[in-house]
Amino acid sequence: MKALLPERITEIAVLGAHCDDIAIGFGGTLLTLVDRIPGLVVRALVLSGAGTRREDEERTALEAFCGTATLELTVLDVPDGRAPAHWDRVKDEVAALRRRGEPDLVFAPHRGDAHQDHRLLAELVPTEFRDQLVLGYEILKWETETARPTLFHPLPPGIAEAKARLLLKHYPSQQDRDWFDESAFLASARVRGVQCHAEYAEAFLVEKAVVSFGGV
Repeated sequence: MKALLPERITEIAVLGAHCDDIAIGFGGTLLTLVDRIPGLVVRALVLSGAGTRREDEERTALEAFCGTATLELTVLDVPDGRAPAHWDRVKDEVAALRRRGEPDLVFAPHRGDAHQDHRLLAELVPTEFRDQLVLGYEILKWETETARPTLFHPLPPGIAEAKARLLLKHYPSQQDRDWFDESAFLASARVRGVQCHAEYAEAFLVEKAVVSFGGV
């Protein structure tokens, strides 16, 4: 399988409905980008958790995942599970994130996600980030809406394990959930790895992309 390599990446925008969505959805890819791109800028928006233990976990976790990158993180207090009732505010905050930079890539939930908060965010992101490639990440959870991804990112050796370790270390509030464990995270990455001839991978859904073969 041949890989298409993106042009130079200097800035990314990342969005999650809840604290830990970003790390679960593409933590391995984030670790890889930070490792390979000196000076990367990461602008992150999380809809819920502000002022709680969850915000503290998120800040510590994303600082670990982002390492030497420049991290700008905003955590809001939209009630968990009630994001659609706060449509105006979520729309305004996504627009504000768009105005703060010029990201080369955008990572967000995908439209087929069964959780209403994830789905709302997935619907609003393309309305503001119109000129960017938006990659919809997967979030492992109880619902059974397992996606059929269209884009795969093979993870370098050790990255899947590092992602799982960081998740368990930095989100202790979630460890009573029966799906929040190392074996589940590695199993998901292993399945996507099989599908792209790699040991481990993360996968994304792409609604629209433009390709240029040397033309306009």
